[in-house]
Amino acid sequence: MKRIVLLTLPLLAACGPRYGMRVPDSMEKKLPYEARIELLEAENDLALSIDKVDVADNEIGRARDNIRRARSRQEAAEDEVDRATDEVSREVAKLAIAEAEARVEYLRAKQRLSVGLREVEKLALRCAFAKFELARLTVARKAKVEGSEKLEPKEFEEQVSECEADVKEERTGLAEDEKEEKAAREAWETKKAALAKKTFDARASPYVENL
Repeated sequence: MKRIVLLTLPLLAACGPRYGMRVPDSMEKKLPYEARIELLEAENDLALSIDKVDVADNEIGRARDNIRRARSRQEAAEDEVDRATDEVSREVAKLAIAEAEARVEYLRAKQRLSVGLREVEKLALRCAFAKFELARLTVARKAKVEGSEKLEPKEFEEQVSECEADVKEERTGLAEDEKEEKAAREAWETKKAALAKKTFDARASPYVENL
């Protein structure tokens, strides 16, 4: 448990002091083994939130790589237009350009959404940490650890409630990004289908690369 908390603190420190009210570590050290077991659920939630932040970071990295590849495909398609020796080849190249452009626009929209989702997950991590602190206080007071009676549970509960309200608000604020990402994907799917149809009407068209 202590290892996860120590790994989490630098992450939270980088985000500022929001929802940073803590139970002194000295109180947890005084907890009997049986009481520490009661903290496992809150600890697991904290570990899960850390994983979600990592997943969000990785998603942004993948989007960046996909955008780079899509731009390369667009440049290659533009070169094919100049090299085309007949009308059919020229039309295929133009469709490939349109597909690549639509792909880049979709990936950019997806990246904007992914950045927003990462910020939400980082805030959700603060909420998980706030819940962990509330759990520590609850267990400490239950075990009658000296000094725990001086801490007000209501303040820790309010910290959790306010944080969760902020997470909900930030998720709602992503609605426009989600709408743009969906529209951009649909536009790309349309261009991709047109290119696939022109190149033997095959789902596995050699001219179409799936994400």
